[in-house]
Amino acid sequence: MINRRDFLRAALASPLLSGATLPNLGEAACIAPSARQVVLDTDTTGLEVARGHRTMQIGCVELVDRRVTERTFHRYLNPERAIGIEARALLGLTRERLEREPKFADIAAEFLQFIDGSELVIHNAPFDIGFLDAEFARVKPLHSSLLRNLCPVIDTLILARKRHPGMRNNLAVLCERYGIDTAHPGLDGALLDARITADVYLAMTGGASPQNSKAANG
Repeated sequence: MINRRDFLRAALASPLLSGATLPNLGEAACIAPSARQVVLDTDTTGLEVARGHRTMQIGCVELVDRRVTERTFHRYLNPERAIGIEARALLGLTRERLEREPKFADIAAEFLQFIDGSELVIHNAPFDIGFLDAEFARVKPLHSSLLRNLCPVIDTLILARKRHPGMRNNLAVLCERYGIDTAHPGLDGALLDARITADVYLAMTGGASPQNSKAANG
């Protein structure tokens, strides 16, 4: 069975990643994997990775012991291709706007460092994992299923379907069902959706810790 640390070390040894500047994670590097979760969301140029659609935004929110921390990861990306009409209309992003942003290979090492040692929480995980694994597959010689090997994944859509069978379970519906406030000033795009997913996940699995609830209520 592959060792997660060895897998990450091999990934970062890729010629395309080895020159990247890695962040100093400080306390995060010392947190036990079971205590740390990263809630993740992506925006893509279209719905089908098999047709060459690409990731154009990644947003991550960190949970430690079921508390939302101040550590986030948010990057707009140059998808190196045209953006689908539906995605352009929904997200308001254009190819011209994203051409000045870094390419996925430029931020891959930093992203790996951020999620290392965590459990990923994603709404409709196969979609996001499929796109991110396709991005990593382009950064040769990385394995095409890097995230599946690196991190365990919780899919909040599967959780919602188990708790609310036969009902709609998209994020907007879940927020209404659980009375979740989606207003988070200062957050936008995939980072805002990641924070909303974190709120939904905590609500479905017993709520935030008392310390986090107290902080949220000021």
